[in-house]
Formats: sequence, C-alpha cells, structure tokens
Amino acid sequence: MKTLKHWELAGQDDAGVDLRIDGKHLFSLRVLEQGLVRVFIQRNGELALDRTWSIAPQNSTAPKNSIAPKNSTAPLNDVPWEGRDRLSNEGFSLPGYQLEQSDDRLTVTTDALRVTVHQPLWLEWEYKNGAGVWQPLVKDRKTGAYMLGVKNDASAHYQLREAQDGVYGLGEKAGDLNRSGRRFEMRNLDAMGYNAASTDPLYKHIPFTMTRRNEVSFGVFYDNLSNVWLDLGNELDNYHLPYRRFSAEAGDLDYYLFIGPTSLDVTKKLVRLTGKTTFGPKWSLGYSGSTMYYTDAPDAQQQLMKFITLCQQHEIPCDSFQLSSGYTSIGNKRYVFNWNYDKVPEPEVMSKAFLDAGIRLAANIKPCLLQDHPQYGQVAEQGLFIRDSEDNVPERSVFWDDEGSHLDFTHPSAVRWWQKGVTQQLLEKGIGSTWNDNNEYEVWDSDARCHGFGKSIAIKHIRPVMPLLMMRASFEAQQRFAPETRPYLISRSGCAGMQRYVQTWSGDNRTNWQTLRYNTRMGIGMSLSGLYNVGHDVGGFSGDKPDAELFVRWVQNGVMHPRFTIHSWNDDHTVNEPWMYPQVTPLIRDAIRLRYRLLPYFYTLLWQAHADDEPMLRPTFLDHEHDKNTFAETDDFLMGRDLLVASVVDEGLRERNVYLPDNGIGWCDFYTGEWFAGGQTITLDAPLDRLPLLVRAGAALPQSCRLAHVDASKDALRELHVYPAPGQATSSGMLFEDDGESHRWEQNHALWLNWDICSDEQRINITLTQRGDFKPAWKTLNIVLPQGEAREVWVNGERKESYNL
Repeated sequence: MKTLKHWELAGQDDAGVDLRIDGKHLFSLRVLEQGLVRVFIQRNGELALDRTWSIAPQNSTAPKNSIAPKNSTAPLNDVPWEGRDRLSNEGFSLPGYQLEQSDDRLTVTTDALRVTVHQPLWLEWEYKNGAGVWQPLVKDRKTGAYMLGVKNDASAHYQLREAQDGVYGLGEKAGDLNRSGRRFEMRNLDAMGYNAASTDPLYKHIPFTMTRRNEVSFGVFYDNLSNVWLDLGNELDNYHLPYRRFSAEAGDLDYYLFIGPTSLDVTKKLVRLTGKTTFGPKWSLGYSGSTMYYTDAPDAQQQLMKFITLCQQHEIPCDSFQLSSGYTSIGNKRYVFNWNYDKVPEPEVMSKAFLDAGIRLAANIKPCLLQDHPQYGQVAEQGLFIRDSEDNVPERSVFWDDEGSHLDFTHPSAVRWWQKGVTQQLLEKGIGSTWNDNNEYEVWDSDARCHGFGKSIAIKHIRPVMPLLMMRASFEAQQRFAPETRPYLISRSGCAGMQRYVQTWSGDNRTNWQTLRYNTRMGIGMSLSGLYNVGHDVGGFSGDKPDAELFVRWVQNGVMHPRFTIHSWNDDHTVNEPWMYPQVTPLIRDAIRLRYRLLPYFYTLLWQAHADDEPMLRPTFLDHEHDKNTFAETDDFLMGRDLLVASVVDEGLRERNVYLPDNGIGWCDFYTGEWFAGGQTITLDAPLDRLPLLVRAGAALPQSCRLAHVDASKDALRELHVYPAPGQATSSGMLFEDDGESHRWEQNHALWLNWDICSDEQRINITLTQRGDFKPAWKTLNIVLPQGEAREVWVNGERKESYNL
C-alpha cells in the first residue's frame, strides 16, 4: 500500500471540506453534529461502494424513490432497501464549523470537537472540556496515517495509542472486555464450538471502538463491510510510535469519530448513528426453550409436544420455543421451507398446541439452498442466487456437509421469494416468528456478483449486508402478515444496524466454565457496540452436556440477560432441558421464576432501550466512570442501572467476592435488603441455590406475582420492591406497561408510572405520577420493603403502602 501525503484544499460547503491528496484522491471531512465528524476517502475521486446500509441517523426517512418490495413496512428511520447514498448528509443537523488554514495545516472547529489536518497528511483531534478548554483527544500516526492499495482495493488507517487506553466495543468478540493489546478480524464465520476466551473471528461485523482516555470517551466507527482487521496494540514497529491500525481488504476508508464525553454517551451515539433498537413483544423476554435434539428425532412432533407437557409437569414457565432446522430435513441435511412431514405430520396442529399453552414458535430458516434442494432449479432459473465471478452461474459454497448457493437479498425478486416462503411455510401454519440462522454468507469467491438492486456489486463489499437484508425481509413478512403485533426475530450473524430488526445471541458456544465466564464479557461487548437485546446458549451448545452444578450456574447467569434461551446440540447426544438433573430441577425452577418476577423491570428496560437508546446489559463502569476500580476486568455486570449481578462462574465456589461501585449511596442485598457502602469489596454467600444480586440503594424494582407465561390480561398483581438507603437519600425510577404485543403504545395506549423516593431517618416518601390510557389487569401497586425496615412509608402524601391506579 502507498502512504497518502500531500494535500491541498479542493473545496468546502456548509457540511465540511474536501482536500485533494497527491493530486488524485479526494479526502473529505463532514461536520455532521457538534460532536460527530465523518472522514472518508474517494480513491481517484470515486467511492468503491456508493451505498451504505449501516448508517441510519434517527431523524432521517427513506427517500420516496426507494425500490423496496411492494407493501414494505420498514420503520421510517430505516434506509432504502438498495442502501443509503453514501454521500448523503440527510438526517444530520450539520451545525456548521469554523475553518482556518495556513501553509502546513488546516483546522476545522465545532463547539465540541476540533480537528487539525497537518502536512503531510495526519489528523489531530481535540475536544472541549467542561471548563471550555481545548484538550488533546487522539492523533493519527505522523509517520504514515492513511494508506491505499496501488493494485488492489485495500486501505489502512493508523492512530497513535497511549498506554492508559481502555478500548472497548468491536461487538461480539472473545476474551476480556478491554480489547487493548490484541488484534481482531471482522469476517463472519460459523464458529461452531468456539473458545470464548480466544477464537477470532466470530459471527458479527461491527468495526467500532470506544476508547476511554484522559477522563473522556470517544468512538470510532468504520463504515466498511469487507473483511477488516483492527490491531489495538498487538503489533509493534520500531520505526513508529505505538499505534493502532484499521485495515480493510476492500471497500472505502470511511469512518465516524464522535465524542462522549462518557462511555454511555458514546454507545448511545452509535445507536443513533446506526438505528434504533427494535421493540419486541413482552413475551420475547420470557424463557425460550430450544434444542436440536427434538427436531432431529424421527418423531420430532411427538418430542416437541412432550416439551409442553414437561414444562407443565415441572412448573417451568415458558413463553417461546425455537424450532431447530431438523423440521426441514431430508436425510441429515437441511432444506429451507421444506417440511419433513414424516417427522412433523401436522405442523398446524403442533403450532396450535404450543399457542394454547402460551408458547410461541420461532422457526429456524437458512439463506443457502443445497444443490439438491427441491426448489434449487426454480430459484436458479429466476437468477435469485449470488453469481460466480467467472462463469455467471450460481456460486457454490460449502454448506451443511454439501455445497449450496446463497440467496441474493440485493435482488428484489429474491426478497419476494423469501417472504413468500416465510408466509406460506411458517406464518400461515401458525409459526409467527423467524430464527434467521447460518447466515454468515461464507462465499469464498470474494468477487462473486450480487444483483445490487440493478447495480452489480462484488460480495466482498457487502457480505454482512446479506444477513441484514435477510432479517429485514423476514421482519417485513411478519409485519405484513400480522400488522397489529410487534415482530419478533432472531439472527445469529449481521452487522451494525441489525438491532433495527432482531434479537441476537453469541452463537454456538462450547460447554465449559470458561465459556460461562467469557460469554458474559462477549454480551457486554455487544451491548457497548449497540446490540442491546442479546444473550447466549445457556448450558452450552457444543460439547458434552454440562454437569449439574455448571448447568445451575449457567441458568442463574442466563436469566439476567435480555435473551434467555437453553439450547444445545450436545456431542454426547444428550439434551439440555430444565429438568435434565432431577436433583437440581427445583433450583432451575427458582432461577427461571426469579426472571419472571423481574419481567416488569426487564420489560421497562426493553422499552427504554428502544425509546431512549439505553443499553440493558451494562458493564459496571458505564454508570460509575469516576470509580477507577470499575474498569478492572470483572465477572460482574449490571442489568439496567439498578441491578448488580454477581454470577458464580467458578466450579465449587460457595462465596463470592463482589466489588461495589462507588455510587455515593451504596447497595442493598436483593434478598435481605442489607445495606453496604459503595467503593469496597464484600464477600457474599453464594450457595448453589442463590445468585448473588445487589440493588442500588434507594432504587425500586417493579415485580410480578405471575410465574407463568406472559399474559397481560392475567397479570393481576404488581409489587414495587423498594430498597431504601439509610438516612437522607433521593432516587427515581419508572415502570412501563402495555398490552405487551401491539403498536398501540405509540398512540398513548400504555402506562408510564414514574416514582421519586425521598427518605430520611423517620420516613420514606414515595411520589408516584402516571400518564397514558392503558389500564393493566392489576389495579394496585403494593409497596414492599425489606424485612426489618421500620420507617414509615408515605405514598403521595398519605401514610400507606400501596398505590391505586
């Protein structure tokens, strides 16, 4: 690659400036918001890819000339099916800037950021602190900051790194949460049985880093969809100061740099850049059963129906079941939209039985048709597959122990074919949700051609877009079939922006204690990278079955994630089920019931994730950046701001050391209400039947008394568990309620119940206010205090321990 060096001002407008580099390349800076600047290069004056699917600023709308399939029901904030014009500034406020230029530098200044372009080419970034003083933020490497391939489409960007840098993000990655000192690759792979501490790459493509430096946080998001690498200090070179590097196999060098100032601000700004989190139905937060064992069995329908009975016998609440791909099998292989009627003779009868039990089905679907798929010839004749780069025939790639061809979701006819299959083979049979799986698009012919909505594109430029458009096609089919209900979808692979459509998980993990520990970090990394609705295969997917202790600890951990699914394909032909070990089934039941007790809290978090871009799963430092100890690697995490989860991830452990972030008010034991000061490490008992949990002192957690599948009409009791701080303290919180399924909350058909809690030595004063016209089945909110709390409780000026709607 060749280093870009000399520049001259080529033009400017209200959005930013353009520089001519070495007489041929165009280097552009765009001031999109006060704290958000975009930098991109047009090689020889042109973009390699003139569209983007990841950038979806929240106040933009799809243009009227979008060529989306008919009856598209995509959100207003979504990008056109054919992609957003990469040169568009639509959706950004474009606040303006000041420009200063001298012989060897050019400076662009906003109210929050200042960037200086030096000669030869490197950028220096500064931010304005709370006192209004400009402070250093980050610099490019002076000895070669930007490089472009001469005979290929490769590119690279180098920034200096500092020893104290904490670098987070990158989505779904193995190992510690702090990514500093390692090298990562973004290349979507089906990483079956991965090592959660070390395997790379994995399933998702999110080239985003969040750096904590000098009491400030900033994010860098690279909008490049080819295979990319991010070296965060693994590489050293004596000829350069310590650096970090972004490099791409192909595509454009195009990045967005934005200031926090806090880490939470950075995460929320990434979501506002790439699109809002979809608001799924309430039941999607319940327990979701799954295993490949049932659908692989020759009597799959009988095995599946037994699951309903076993849940009832063991009093295990369950809201959904993920139908693995065995229902489509011919022999041992999988054929999307093909029902194996020998295994499942009556799909409609089966789905009705699940629905009657309060359990929704989500069916596994795959975007690759094996070469002997019953519909392969028909689909090939219509030209709906990605095309080979040389012979203009459908590309062939290894898939499920055979070869197959991948559907081209940049072809409108392929989208329609897919949506017809979803509708006729699933939705019309009573299966209302889709599980979009095996969608990594491992097409090894990197120059294979995609239709590109009429403008041919090589797969190397848009590989992660294929799963994004696949899930969008499924989303719109579901929404069109049942327009009054909120869609629920799952996808394993994808890229930034996938949060607009789906819930996701960390793929086919390996069964061991190490996975339990590092999956938590993986989930938090995804959450910091804009994927808020995440979880893991509880109990482990690949390998021998977990022993009883590991299974209990994994379930206890899993119930505290947004997605809670027990799923397996065990090498020893066993199946992970809540009742797999009778001696610990009561402990599994208690853990799942704990989740159902907390569903009102979790559901409020899901609504806040959608409405306010608040992450659900949070590292402890996210709300306590002033406490340096929270940046240490830890197995602890927060679910929302108020619930501190201290999962046991070590075999045989019956005590748990927990560091309590210094929050200025302290923490209370979830079970006893015992108060502890923040900023210290305490030791909690952790018997096998208990997950150590703490609540931010002064907070209140809404809880349900219904320990069964979600049904708003039967959810007749609601409690507000208050954890008062000693002495004088104030706090606030909220509860969101609606019918759990429809879009009517957008027309005010919901309940927003806010509370303020003010306590002193004698009294606990709770002030509740409400808005919205939804009337829940419960009419009274009962206030519950820890045992031994002797202070008087006053609610809205009256001495009582309840609130009537």
